[in-house]
Amino acid sequence: MMRHLLWLAFVLCLHVPAWAHKASDSYLVVDAKGSAVTARWDIAVRDIDFALGLDSDGNGEITWGELRTRQADIAAWVLPRLAIDRGGPCPLQLSQLQVDDHTDGSYAVLQLSGACPAQMGDLGLSYRLLFDLDSLHRGLLRITVDGTGHTTVLTPTSGALRFAPGEVSRLKQFQQYLIEGIWHIWIGFDHILFLLSLLLPAVLVYVGPHAAPLRGSRPGGETRGPWRGAARFGQAGREVLWVVTSFTVAHSITLSLAALGLISLPSRLVESAIALSVVLAAANNVWPVVAHRRWVVAFCFGLIHGFGFASVLAELGLPTDALALSLLGFNLGVEVGQLAIVAVFLPLAFALRHTAFYRKGVFVWGSLLTLLVAGVWMVERAFDIKLIMAA
Repeated sequence: MMRHLLWLAFVLCLHVPAWAHKASDSYLVVDAKGSAVTARWDIAVRDIDFALGLDSDGNGEITWGELRTRQADIAAWVLPRLAIDRGGPCPLQLSQLQVDDHTDGSYAVLQLSGACPAQMGDLGLSYRLLFDLDSLHRGLLRITVDGTGHTTVLTPTSGALRFAPGEVSRLKQFQQYLIEGIWHIWIGFDHILFLLSLLLPAVLVYVGPHAAPLRGSRPGGETRGPWRGAARFGQAGREVLWVVTSFTVAHSITLSLAALGLISLPSRLVESAIALSVVLAAANNVWPVVAHRRWVVAFCFGLIHGFGFASVLAELGLPTDALALSLLGFNLGVEVGQLAIVAVFLPLAFALRHTAFYRKGVFVWGSLLTLLVAGVWMVERAFDIKLIMAA
């Protein structure tokens, strides 16, 4: 029974990304100076369509005309879901509607403005967009209150916050970016699939396609095949340590270079290359080319994934007064997120490593399913087409 549940959980984890490249996010930038408040709110067109139904002709594509004609409806839906107060409510109005492209598609850009009753004091913000329809939705907030910047992730449990004017402590900034790094690795389906593709063989040892079965092996245990279960947990642990460390070092290098503006690559190229890295890592499990030093694969492709992580920081922005500390916090957050995945995956995989269920069902078929999902992503991203409609 436990094996069936684990297999179902694994398949579901791989199936979810097939319907969407990333979790639902919006990007909110707020600037409060005295009583004046301005904001830019980027909301995915697909999310607005999900809530309001923008596709009037039913052709599966949302045009600028369809978006523009529903501007009043969009404002009526969006504005009650964002409340700002300073000495009382600060009524917001939609001043302009535009469209911009992010790495995962088109976003409606709402330019908002308003006035508060007070010019000084704390500023409160309440965010409730899509939480009633999608509990996994997150708002990425960058807010400046009288020159003091704050960055945070808005969730169903942290959608109401208060921000005080004055300098933000370095520790607080570090904590904010640490949390964002953890959250990003958990919602980055392509990053997770790449990591899992490298972790799947960590509890196995490649012995070649023509190796004989182990002496005294039992039915359902070791059989003839290119992979055998690792003899000791420490052996698998060292393999995982090398893979995760190499991936972390690599993406930290390119993340830092991109965040500092020293290197810039087109987002479409980066996202396509990330999908390709998942394809190759999964294919290597089924048709081994690099069977032993997988940390080299983790490092080489980790350089590409670093540019993907940098796109998140580009949306959030980095505080100039604590640049290095914020970069460190985000990188450590990504590492903590990875280690949490490893802590759940590795003991289960090691316990099942001798079974045909793991070697055939999880390892081989899981890798093939990952290859298929990532292949769809790669084609969609490279050619800017939609092969699978989001659920």
